[in-house]
Amino acid sequence: MQLPAAQLPAHLQKGLRPLYTLHGDEALLVQEAADAIRAAARAQGFSERSVHTVAGAHFDWGAVQAAGGSMSLFADKQIVEIRIPSGKPGKDGSAALQQIAESTVGNDSTLTLVLLPRLDKATKTGAWFGALDGHGITVQLDPVERGALPEWIAQRLGRQAQRVKSGEEGQRTLQFFADRVEGNLLAAHQEIQKLALLYPEGELSFEQVEGAVNNVARYDVFKLSEAVLGGNPQRVARMLEGLKAEGEAEVLVHYTLAEDIRALKRVRDAVDAGRPLPMALRENRVWGPKERAFERVLPRLQGRALAHLLNDAHKVDGIVKGLPQPDWPQDGWQALQRLAFRLCRLCMTEGSGRRAA
Repeated sequence: MQLPAAQLPAHLQKGLRPLYTLHGDEALLVQEAADAIRAAARAQGFSERSVHTVAGAHFDWGAVQAAGGSMSLFADKQIVEIRIPSGKPGKDGSAALQQIAESTVGNDSTLTLVLLPRLDKATKTGAWFGALDGHGITVQLDPVERGALPEWIAQRLGRQAQRVKSGEEGQRTLQFFADRVEGNLLAAHQEIQKLALLYPEGELSFEQVEGAVNNVARYDVFKLSEAVLGGNPQRVARMLEGLKAEGEAEVLVHYTLAEDIRALKRVRDAVDAGRPLPMALRENRVWGPKERAFERVLPRLQGRALAHLLNDAHKVDGIVKGLPQPDWPQDGWQALQRLAFRLCRLCMTEGSGRRAA
């Protein structure tokens, strides 16, 4: 049974199930969810814990199954933790996980906790994951999207009885905080904890936050895509600077931007040909946060404008590979910035940010 992450604390207060599966790439959120389950288990007498990390094709699944079926001489309740960093248990692991899931039914002496990375749609429809979901509780831990990060920070500050000022100044403080920790949720958590050590409970000023929070943001090309499609030129400029400073390859940044432009053009052409937008998005394998961004911007985008952008992307492809183009910057990063800003401008809505040239 799938359980929203926000409902896990309330669920644990009502009682434990013998099988839990956590999956997601956000290390902090997975760690906190696992800690909450372990704490609830310890409170109910699960005093022993064994950890099994699946690595390699010859992993001994028999030892995991034996651990779940054995009893300790010193404890009558145990936690069996199975970590699968690759998210792919293999043929033997698939069969073993199905058997493990079935064996947990009615087992009050063993709590099985399975930890997985983010899974794709095909994996989640597989037999082994279906068995885990069917016999236990599965929780998907999604990353905190950039737009939700200021509110997430405010909630975390609230847990330690701290808050920013109300009104515009408080929002500016939260936005500054989010900018400095973007893409690095664990660092954000640590910076919030630092504020609890530095300042007493109550209201925090912008100056206090500015002085305490380090620049620990991490940028990647996928977040750049999110910023461009979100029509946020200030964030786009900041992310391009960060990617350049971190040594990201220009060709990879160009590929990400070009793929977004090509996908927008394909979906726009499909809609113009009479396809409903949801169908056009599915046929072009656009889903998740990008699907929502496309739904927002596509009604305003014209095929002609996207065709011009495709031509621009072709020119920038040459520039990042060392081929000069008339009327374009010859520096690859400057050309990428112009291309990103042009797409960003098309995606902008009223109030989404100042236009960029």
